Amino acid sequence: MLSRIAESLFWIGRYIERAESTARLLDVHLQMVVEDPWVEEEMAYATLLSIMGCGEQPQPNRATVIRLLAYDETSPWSIARCLSGARENGRRARETLSTELWEVLNTTWNTLPSGRWRASRDSIFFRWVRERTSLVAGVADGTMSRDEGWHFLVLGRSLERADMTARLVSTTVVSRGPTAAWPTLLLACGAREVFLRTYRGHEADREAAEFILLDRLFPRSIVHSLGQAEESLEQIAGLEQRVGVHDEALRVLGAARAGLEYTPLTDVVSRLPELMERVQRACSSASDVIARRYFQGAPTMSWVGE
Repeated sequence: MLSRIAESLFWIGRYIERAESTARLLDVHLQMVVEDPWVEEEMAYATLLSIMGCGEQPQPNRATVIRLLAYDETSPWSIARCLSGARENGRRARETLSTELWEVLNTTWNTLPSGRWRASRDSIFFRWVRERTSLVAGVADGTMSRDEGWHFLVLGRSLERADMTARLVSTTVVSRGPTAAWPTLLLACGAREVFLRTYRGHEADREAAEFILLDRLFPRSIVHSLGQAEESLEQIAGLEQRVGVHDEALRVLGAARAGLEYTPLTDVVSRLPELMERVQRACSSASDVIARRYFQGAPTMSWVGE
């Protein structure tokens, strides 16, 4: 597979996942600020922007958060920029995408400049983003062969999902404290119903933390996402090694996953900010290694390819 095509598919997976996860995070976090009288708004907004990588903003408020993380196409962290980036990378890899997948990406991008979303409630926009990104994922699942291209897309999606779930955990815990965080996190990840079914209606912080961080079957848990990224890497590299792990990206992701799986849950919960930062660093490091190995010679990619 051409490195240009592989890189475009990898970034389509990342952009679409980031758009969906950002919409989930904003929807739940902004509602939390409105409903919880004990939350200090400016600090909550500053924490959210910092964890999303926006740096320090003077006197952050709701309008600043919405502008930087939702609608502003010039902001490298926004949902609009991610959807634009997914469409641009789809255009680069047009010859390998199914017509259905290209139409979904293109239609989603063309809807953004209409301005209709700024005139509606923010929650309606976030729901639309979740629906469109789910449609992209569903069309990709139903129309792509399970070849290298598919695994590059899944690899990008899985890395981004692990990273964004770690950001969700960090944002909610820092803003509300560990005792109030987990119900909010379950809602943000779309996991409340499946969590209650899994634990037979028993809702407690310990079980919720275990589910979001360590459950091997729930697709948005950090351990599942890291494991999915490892599986895709193994398929791409065609690894059949009898001794050790010689792929650096696999080593980084495996160490991050094992660090969560083999640490007692009590220690994981007590060290959440540190461990979530470690997961984010592992995803970033693995992405850099993958870029050097598979995308060498392709134009350098940022959040939106130019």
